[in-house]
Amino acid sequence: MAPPDTPDAPPQSPPAGSTVSHDRAAPRRVYRHRLPTRIWHWTNALTLLVLLMSGLMIFNAHPRLYWGQYGANYDHAWLAIGATETTGFLRVGSLRVETTGVLGRWTDKDGVEQTWAFPGWATIPTRYSLADARRWHLSFAWVLAIALTLYMLWSAFGGHLRKDLHVRRGEWSPRHIWQDIKDHARLRFPAGEAAARYNILQKLSYIGVIFILLPLIVATGLTMSPGFNATAPWLLDLFGGRQSARSIHFIVAWLLVAFFLVHIAMVLLAGPVNEVRSMLTGWFRLPKAKGEAE
Repeated sequence: MAPPDTPDAPPQSPPAGSTVSHDRAAPRRVYRHRLPTRIWHWTNALTLLVLLMSGLMIFNAHPRLYWGQYGANYDHAWLAIGATETTGFLRVGSLRVETTGVLGRWTDKDGVEQTWAFPGWATIPTRYSLADARRWHLSFAWVLAIALTLYMLWSAFGGHLRKDLHVRRGEWSPRHIWQDIKDHARLRFPAGEAAARYNILQKLSYIGVIFILLPLIVATGLTMSPGFNATAPWLLDLFGGRQSARSIHFIVAWLLVAFFLVHIAMVLLAGPVNEVRSMLTGWFRLPKAKGEAE
């Protein structure tokens, strides 16, 4: 890790937890992401990808979702992906959408028409195998759970939550939040020292993912395990039954996909080289504020 550049002028007050460097030949930099954050970020990205793709294969075994304790073919499903003799479809409640070629009925690389819910290119393994999908899913589920627990503890006791994610009183102002929403919609990204700090939308998103969505997907996953039910039967009561836990698990998985897509879009729009480099090395180059001298 490179040491900070030698400053040529008294530095401005850096954001909490960051180190700022100034150099005549290079843009100012801050040490934005500490090592535990970077390790967890990339571990989590790979783990969630494997879990999603193997989870889709598991879903292919019974592509229907229910509420309550029980659910089988003749019970009413609130969501179903299926196929008729000619079409594929997605049904949510009473709404039915034809999805031929994408979901329910699609053609594989050998030109053979398949009727799985999700196509092979989106699943692990690419061929139908519930047993293999479960092996992949359960193996990486432990990676997710252990890494998440360690990262949550580090965030709470290592200062990350207090220094970087704590939402301050002024940030709760409706005017402040609305202004941040408008800035994002207009692709107006912060510059100068402000770029080194998380804005209110980032803070709420990261807190929601780390402390709500990821723990929820782990807990609902455990609830679906008959073996774990013997250890913690109260989870079934907490989530309203195994089928309700499966439905929540599915919904949360797609909320995480939505977060990932927005996250990638923001990285690309804000400057992918600088953003990715900061998540690899920790160092982030501050974009120049409007009117700032070169």
